[in-house]
Amino acid sequence: VLPLGAQQLRELEGIVSPMSASRQAMSPSTFTTNGNTTVSRSHLDNGILVNSEKAVQELLQQPPAQGIDDHLIEFSEAMRTVAKALRRAAEAKASAQAEAAEWKRKYELERAYNLQLERKEPSLGECNGDDTGHNVDEQFEKCCGENGICSHEVLQDGETDSDSKFVYKNFMRKASFKLSWGCKGEKSDQHKHDIVSFERGNITTAERSSKQISLKWESPPQTVLIMTKPNSTSVRILCAEMVRWLKEHKKLGIFVEPRVRSELLTESPYFNFVQTWKGENDILLLHTKVDLVVTLGGDGTVLWAASMFKGPVPPIVSFSLGSLGFMTPFHSEHYRDYLDSVIRGPISITLRHRLQCHVIREAAKNEYETEEPILVLNEVTIDRGMSSFLTNLECYCGNTFVTCVQGDGLIVSTTSGSTAYSLAAGGSMVHPQVPAILFTPICPHSLSFRPLILPESVTLRVQVPFNSRGHAWASFDGKDRKRLAAGDALVCSIANWPVPTACQVDSTSDFLRSVHENLHWNLRKTQSLDGLRES
Repeated sequence: VLPLGAQQLRELEGIVSPMSASRQAMSPSTFTTNGNTTVSRSHLDNGILVNSEKAVQELLQQPPAQGIDDHLIEFSEAMRTVAKALRRAAEAKASAQAEAAEWKRKYELERAYNLQLERKEPSLGECNGDDTGHNVDEQFEKCCGENGICSHEVLQDGETDSDSKFVYKNFMRKASFKLSWGCKGEKSDQHKHDIVSFERGNITTAERSSKQISLKWESPPQTVLIMTKPNSTSVRILCAEMVRWLKEHKKLGIFVEPRVRSELLTESPYFNFVQTWKGENDILLLHTKVDLVVTLGGDGTVLWAASMFKGPVPPIVSFSLGSLGFMTPFHSEHYRDYLDSVIRGPISITLRHRLQCHVIREAAKNEYETEEPILVLNEVTIDRGMSSFLTNLECYCGNTFVTCVQGDGLIVSTTSGSTAYSLAAGGSMVHPQVPAILFTPICPHSLSFRPLILPESVTLRVQVPFNSRGHAWASFDGKDRKRLAAGDALVCSIANWPVPTACQVDSTSDFLRSVHENLHWNLRKTQSLDGLRES
């Protein structure tokens, strides 16, 4: 039944009133004063009743009044406004959670540093029986007092334990290092970002930000984590040999995965000194115990190693034992020389940026649920999955609408992932140290949809509209696949904790070498000289 307007309601009341009177006249309890029933009036009212019912049916079949449609449209627009406000509140909540986690880490670092300053008094030497603590404090002050990027500020994190002594102990067991900047082989203690000079009215760039980063150990590393590619006999043999060499010649503590430790103990009880972790809580504290990470495998092993650290990541030395090796510049045959050089330092590193992704889901009660953030080193892919419909995705850069993706999907990639799935979809190859986010469509149903490269400061929001014909699926570095229903959104931004990978030469040389050797970039036969033409 359609809703009625005010005019139609008044007409209906005028029709229903004689109908009620006619039904009352037809009642069998109507008698005259002498006891005889009145029949003639009942027959007359029956005719009026039939005509009234026909009029009601005609009235109900009429279209609704225009005023009702206007009210429904206004109500629908109001509900859309409320939905947008709730979505913005959910995004603000996700951003606040990430900011709170960052401030919590900074607070723990500051608390540990304050503890070190308090322990500078002579009582510390008496408590420990020597002046080791005093020397460590002087070393820490020297490290953080100089110009440059200090490991305590960039790649380390504090403990969340309430016991301050436990925090201090775990904080100081890590090896300290400092990152400096250099250009064309020259190193400088301080890096200046793009400084604009207005001398004589001319705008020039005094310093450029694309300098090579160098890592110098302030104290020697004590513990190494070794991550290996599974189901490989050659990798298992090399791992056992490397563990033995690091223990006997470098006197380092060794951490491995539980699977690798079981394999080593099966081979020989000699490897009983190797340490591992038991649960998620141990993994969360792994960055406080490990100074250096060594990977034996391909790029997938590097991705797996980076995913183990939800916050700061220790420097990674990756040996090439896989099919392709964009992030594995070192050859395993000379691992002793390479590791000896890395442990001595200084070494050139590449800071590979990661994406921090939040999935925001809309509940049935107009409330929004924000899932835990996910860190990716290569890319996050949003596709249509098994659906036969095109993916329909609304994309925003901050609060600015970018475009609506209609195709097989979308790739939001880091510059390290520019040579992976994004490259296959037509995206550009970008130097991994360039701070940017790649926006690459997958088979778009458009002739003018070209890939974009956005600055690192933006926040991308990709959402599935309510009028989408099907669901979307999001995968993070090729795993942890999640379904995005209508109303769900994915928010991506550059994470605060990059992945430092060691370079064989420098970041630019390693990148160009990998492009030439792995992709055979611009490889073709050179034209031969046919001889000089006669004039």
